Amino acid sequence: MFRKTLAVLALLSFPLPALACGPDDDCLVETGNYRISMPEAAPRGALVFAHGYRGSSRGVMRNMALRRLADEYGFALVAINSVSGSWNLRYSPGKTFSEGRDEMAYVDAVLDDVIAKYGVPAGNVYATGFSEGGMMTWTLLCERGSRFAGFAPMSGTFWTPEPAECASAPADVVHIHGTADPTVPITGRQIGQSKQGNLNTVLAMYRAHGDYRDAGRETLDTMTCEFARNPEGRRLDLCLFDGGHSFSVARLRQALDWLTQG
Repeated sequence: MFRKTLAVLALLSFPLPALACGPDDDCLVETGNYRISMPEAAPRGALVFAHGYRGSSRGVMRNMALRRLADEYGFALVAINSVSGSWNLRYSPGKTFSEGRDEMAYVDAVLDDVIAKYGVPAGNVYATGFSEGGMMTWTLLCERGSRFAGFAPMSGTFWTPEPAECASAPADVVHIHGTADPTVPITGRQIGQSKQGNLNTVLAMYRAHGDYRDAGRETLDTMTCEFARNPEGRRLDLCLFDGGHSFSVARLRQALDWLTQG
């Protein structure tokens, strides 16, 4: 009995290992959780992905093509997770914004955790998201721009009224949207008492915010892109494709190519 007691005390004297987390298990932070998929070698950076309405970090990690894309860049794929399938964004339908989770503080906690535990370089983290996740990406761009190296929002901007300005300094942005999107049209649509923002209004605001000027146009296999640059060399690109409300790893790859190459 005495020896068993000593053995138990010896075990208690050592710290218990942290619960494993990764692509199949949640990593916990103070106000939520996330999932992460690591590249084979030490990460060169990270791709933070915000899921769409009724999505989850679990669902993001099921997209093996997306995970392979992150691996190609040597990035950790970080799938952030909303509360109950929807981000707490200003003016969104059915939300009491002031009483919901502070999404910016949540993302701050995730980034701090990823950098501290997984050795992700703080200066090489990119943000993307689709649909409502695109709205989350624009919110991060506007309020946490300095924490990311670039942004690729897809098929989503803000709820109205669109912000008149952004708190963060101008950043590198590639926005991707379908010209025939019925779910999040370029001009937005009414949902209950809320209305999706107008992409053209948002882009005009951000052009003025960063003093972006026209810098050409290019037609690719799947998208037509209009480029803008500011005096510091930051990009603000709009890429449109003929289609509806759809996510494409190939289109995201093109955005990442531009963002990572400067």
